[in-house]
Amino acid sequence: MSEAGTSKIVFLDRDTLSPETQLRAPAFEHRMEVFDRTSSSEVAERIRDADVVITNKVPLRREAIEAATRLRLVAVAATGTDNVDLEACAQRGVTVSNIRNYAINTVPEHTFALIFALRRSIAAYREAVIAGRWQEAGQFCFFDYPIRDLAGSTLGIVGDGVLGRAVADVGRAFGMRILFASYKGVSGMGPLYTDFDEVMRRADVLTLHCPLLPSTRNMISRREFALMERKPLVINTARGGLVDEDALAEALDRGEIGGAGFDVATAEPPPADHVMMRLANRPNVIVTPHVAWASQEAIQSLADQLVDNIDAFWSGSPRNVVSA
Repeated sequence: MSEAGTSKIVFLDRDTLSPETQLRAPAFEHRMEVFDRTSSSEVAERIRDADVVITNKVPLRREAIEAATRLRLVAVAATGTDNVDLEACAQRGVTVSNIRNYAINTVPEHTFALIFALRRSIAAYREAVIAGRWQEAGQFCFFDYPIRDLAGSTLGIVGDGVLGRAVADVGRAFGMRILFASYKGVSGMGPLYTDFDEVMRRADVLTLHCPLLPSTRNMISRREFALMERKPLVINTARGGLVDEDALAEALDRGEIGGAGFDVATAEPPPADHVMMRLANRPNVIVTPHVAWASQEAIQSLADQLVDNIDAFWSGSPRNVVSA
C-alpha cells in the first residue's frame, strides 16, 4: 500500500478517453493521479510508487515495471495489451486486466459505415458536388464513380470473435453471403470456416477483426492481394500491421482491390509522409483516426468496466485477467 494505507492509482493517458466520459471513483480508499498524456521517458517516474496503473496506449516496459515496487495491478483501458510487457508483469506477480466486449455495436457500425461509403462512393460523390461537378454535368445526376449494392455480394471475415460474428449478423441482414476465413495456413477447422486463400478469391468485401500477433502481422500482403479475383474492398477496423501498407498501396495502384477503409495504421498518429496519409486522398480510400471503438456509449461502457476490473481485483476476485 502507499502512504497511510491509502492505495495509489495512476492513470497515464486520460486524454485517450473522451472528455464526456465519466470515470467513477473506485470503491476502496485511494488517491488517484491522472495525467492527460505520458511520454515513454516519464513512465518510470510516474508509476514508481503506484499500486495500480491505468494505461490505454502508453507502453509499460520491463524496466518501469521492475522499478515500480508497489505495483499490483495494471488495468488496461482497452482490449489489446500489446503495449504491456506481460512476461515482466507475471514475473513480478503483477496482475494485468483488460476490457472486453464493450464495442459490440460501435465497431460493426463503423465497419459498415466504411463499407457503405466505399461501396456507393459516398465520399467521392460528396467531393465532386463540392467541386461543382453536378453543375458541370448539366443533368439530374452523373456517374463518375462506381455504385454497388451489398445484397448478393460476399463478405469475407477474418476473425471469428464477438466482433467478427456481429459484423456477420449485420451482413446477413443486408443479404450478403458470409465467409469466415480459417486461420492462415490452417486447415480442418470445421464447417464454419472457408479456406483462407479461398476467402481472398471470393470476397467482394474483406473485413478484418483479429488481434495483431506475430502470426497475423502483415497477413494481408502482396501474395494475398494477388489472389483477390473480385477486386474487393478491404476494411481494417482491427489493428495496424495486419495489412502490409506498402503492398496495399501497390494493390490500389494495380487495381487489384476496389478500395480500402482503414481505421488503423502502423503508426498512430501517422507522420505526414506515412503511406496511409498518401493513400487518404484517393476517392476509393477512407482513413479514419482509430475511432471505430469510440462511440460515446462504448467509451462509457469501457470506463465503467475499467473501474469494475479495479474494484474486483481489490476485493480479491480479479476479472478479465490477461496471461503472459
